Amino acid sequence: MDCKVIEQILSDALELTEVHATSDGSHYKVVAVGECFESMSRVKQQQAIYGPLAENIASGELHALTIKTFTPTQWKREKLFNM
Repeated sequence: MDCKVIEQILSDALELTEVHATSDGSHYKVVAVGECFESMSRVKQQQAIYGPLAENIASGELHALTIKTFTPTQWKREKLFNM
């Protein structure tokens, strides 16, 4: 599955400031940034990402997905300390 398609699906479904999808063979990683994650538990944040991608996961088109979610404030801190 193309990473740009994953980014588009998530952008269309959620109010995200940024979304980055990368692939290493069959393993995909998504980094999603949005205010929408502010009041959500970690589980709800994961579910918010899995939801729009459920069809692709069920079909086997998308496999082995790692998800990292951040609010814009958390993302600024993450980039500062880890990039």
